[in-house]
Amino acid sequence: MPCTTMLVGKNASNDQSTMIARTDDGMFDEKKIIVVTPDKQPKKYKSKLSHVEITLPDNPMRYTSCPSVNPKDGIWAATGINAANVGMTATETITSNPRVLAADPLVVYEKAKKRGEKDKIGGIGEEDIVVLVLPYIHSAREGVERLGALLEEYGTYESNGIAFNDENEIWWLETIGGHHWMARRVPDDEVVVMPNQFGMDAFDFEDAFGAQTAHLCSADMREFIKEYHLDLNREGEPFNPRFCFGSHSDQDHVYNTPRAWFMGRCLTPSSHKWDGPDAEYGPESDDIPWSFVPDKKVTAEDVKYILSTYYQGTDYNPYTSHDTGKRGMYRSIGINRTGVTSICQIRSDVPSAIKGVEWIIFGSTAFSAALPLYANVDKMPKYLSNVTLDVSTENFYWASRLIGSLADPCYAATIQLIDRYQSAIATEGRRIINEYDRKMIEQNDPKLLEEANEKLAEMAKKETTNTLNKVLLESSKHMKNGYNRADN
Repeated sequence: MPCTTMLVGKNASNDQSTMIARTDDGMFDEKKIIVVTPDKQPKKYKSKLSHVEITLPDNPMRYTSCPSVNPKDGIWAATGINAANVGMTATETITSNPRVLAADPLVVYEKAKKRGEKDKIGGIGEEDIVVLVLPYIHSAREGVERLGALLEEYGTYESNGIAFNDENEIWWLETIGGHHWMARRVPDDEVVVMPNQFGMDAFDFEDAFGAQTAHLCSADMREFIKEYHLDLNREGEPFNPRFCFGSHSDQDHVYNTPRAWFMGRCLTPSSHKWDGPDAEYGPESDDIPWSFVPDKKVTAEDVKYILSTYYQGTDYNPYTSHDTGKRGMYRSIGINRTGVTSICQIRSDVPSAIKGVEWIIFGSTAFSAALPLYANVDKMPKYLSNVTLDVSTENFYWASRLIGSLADPCYAATIQLIDRYQSAIATEGRRIINEYDRKMIEQNDPKLLEEANEKLAEMAKKETTNTLNKVLLESSKHMKNGYNRADN
């Protein structure tokens, strides 16, 4: 799906945690957060889209999941944290080019055209990857290794980027054609920005085929590049995989690169120049770095803000009150059709039971709030897990969607209400997490975590209902058919 990803290394964060975050930008997909216990994990997995069947290992772990409420097209688990405190988000749809796709074609399902012929089974994709990988890995690196092996065996029908984190490391994997892949460890002091394009702008083959400290790839990657003449780097210059495997289209300059530009602008307002005729990078620059050392430490609230943005403070803001001639010309990060956004945060300064915190945002991030939840539980509160296909104010997903759709056309009148709402959820959410961190350190009682999540859900429902009431009133005042006697 056309998403936006942000990865925060442990030395770049305010609390030495690693964070991987992604907006899951489907087509208004109904989403929920649940816990999948080992007895609910399938022994044999079959994809609905590609029809591939895969036998799974016998030892799955419990993990959180954000599946689609409607199962007609498969699970689409999106993101989660497992019992080993490993997080995963899958997938960021990325771009490629005809040279790569011709050399290693995508493995696409094809229904038999004639009687007696067999269907051509497809590979794995976004529908499948979390379920196939997350329950079986004990570190971020293991996630890369397991997914890499699955890609080589079954192939994929789409180009994707996938992130894994544990308390010490973040790894980012990008698929290359149908069966090849490349992965890098995110530097501890850097933040990665990913806007639906092939992202990596450097790769060390000596490390990948040597110590493998920070680089991994398909075993035949060197031969693959050489055989199909994929290397576009000039003689003697460092290898840039973006040149070889990525896209360089006019559409990228409208849909993708502006998001990387604005994310970098938020992270490094002082150390890089982003605006004006002498800017280092502009919204349509092809060489915006894959990662940055941020000007200050990054918090979960910062991640949420950046993934909610729509070019505030620039001429491209679609909500600006005056026509700049550039209003709305670039695809926003905080977009209308987001189903769920998660921040998988793995902390290093707390006991194992409370290391994993998953921040959940439903609907358009620009108008929704981020709610932290403990991941090491056997079930999630009904307010977040019992989501129906019908609109309802009784769950966080639909209430968030309603707030966004009502606030958007009345932006000026409601944005202050939205700001207060988002701050209230973040503040009280932090307070409850702090409270139960202390209780867990003192008592080490796993039941406390579900108790905390219920309190968090109860608080979120109260704040969300209150905000929905206020936003509905404001939007009602701005209906087109409003009229008073004094208007005569």
